[in-house]
Amino acid sequence: MSQTYEPNNPEQEHGHLAGPGFAGGAGYPGGFDWAGYASAPPPPPRRNHKRGLIVTGVVALAAGAAAGGLIGSSHGVTASTATAVSKTVLSSSEIAKRVDPALVDVVSTEGDQGAVAAGTGIVLTSDGTVLTNNHVIRGATSIKVTDVGNGRTYTAKVVGYDASKDVAVIKLQNAHGLRTAALGDSSSVRTGDSVTALGNAGGKGGTPSVAAGRVVALNQSITASDEGSGVNTEQLTKLIETNANIQPGDSGGALVNSYGQVIGMDTAASSGAQSQSESGQSAVQAYAIPIDHAETIAKQIEDGQGSSTVHIGETAFLGIETDGSNSGSGSGSGSGGFGGFGGFGQGDGSGSGTTSGVTISGTLSGSPADDAGLTQGDTITSVDGQSVSSTSDIQQALVKHHPGDKISVNWVDQAGQSHTATVTLANGPAA
Repeated sequence: MSQTYEPNNPEQEHGHLAGPGFAGGAGYPGGFDWAGYASAPPPPPRRNHKRGLIVTGVVALAAGAAAGGLIGSSHGVTASTATAVSKTVLSSSEIAKRVDPALVDVVSTEGDQGAVAAGTGIVLTSDGTVLTNNHVIRGATSIKVTDVGNGRTYTAKVVGYDASKDVAVIKLQNAHGLRTAALGDSSSVRTGDSVTALGNAGGKGGTPSVAAGRVVALNQSITASDEGSGVNTEQLTKLIETNANIQPGDSGGALVNSYGQVIGMDTAASSGAQSQSESGQSAVQAYAIPIDHAETIAKQIEDGQGSSTVHIGETAFLGIETDGSNSGSGSGSGSGGFGGFGGFGQGDGSGSGTTSGVTISGTLSGSPADDAGLTQGDTITSVDGQSVSSTSDIQQALVKHHPGDKISVNWVDQAGQSHTATVTLANGPAA
């Protein structure tokens, strides 16, 4: 099985997830969603989605919030660009008025069929550095961002991401004078604190939605997967749980304290954004990444400090396809499977038969994998010298690589013969 691959063609269809995509860390049927994933079935050629993650499991971790001051990092912004911080408690509408100008609507396009998914972002610098969830931009072949503060739309490029933490940084091209978010100290957040979630609910754009609530719990650990397809399962930890009614499209948006400071990034919510409480009443379960954690990763990305989980710059592309869903990949890319790291389709997460590895169902014609001689039914056993038994293993092996890098790939064909090839990685969609 093969499809034509055109190196460095941003309109190349890299594949999409099997289920509908959603935005904003909102919840969806069966668990919790992140601002998730667009899937693009055949015609109609253009589909609009909101990014969403479904949470399938929640674990409370022991630990409370440490005492701390209200003021957090300013991320190098100046008083002239940062949104105002109040010395007194604000209403949700007052919070929105202050913080909205520091938010952006993120619209990711995936492949030549024009599948479109919407999410949210938080402006960190006046020249267009934006924080968002990795799943908001994963699989994007192009990204357009509309700044709420000035109403202008910009082309954005991916600076880097940590798929394991669901954090990404994008940069708006030719932007200047943008309003920036005032970041609070998430270590000072306590259970019962009033919060307001702001974002691009429903992917409608325009004035951000407003959802008021309270902090329900701290240091939560969840398992989240793309709505519908159940692929790209991720384990996220140390999250803030709130009952603010976060919706699809809010992913990457701001969770704000009563003083107008961002203390979290909206990321996931329960199925339908509601569940039954012990009293029988509907209760919202939504989750945000503490801003302290997200900002630490963002700074690492901005400083160009790659690691075993942090990828800087363009995504390396191998060009393989596997069948089924992979609970360990967390890659997304709309190109499924191994995301930009692997190729297109969906990852099955394991090999088949007696050979340990990852069995593929096809390659993209003209891709590095195809040029190396890999074909349907082959089982990849190692990548870049690392043994692999799941798509997440392949992602782990490739996260430090970039387009143009040469790596070794070992595989066993259907006849049981072993092969080794050196491939030059191509340029793929964000993972």
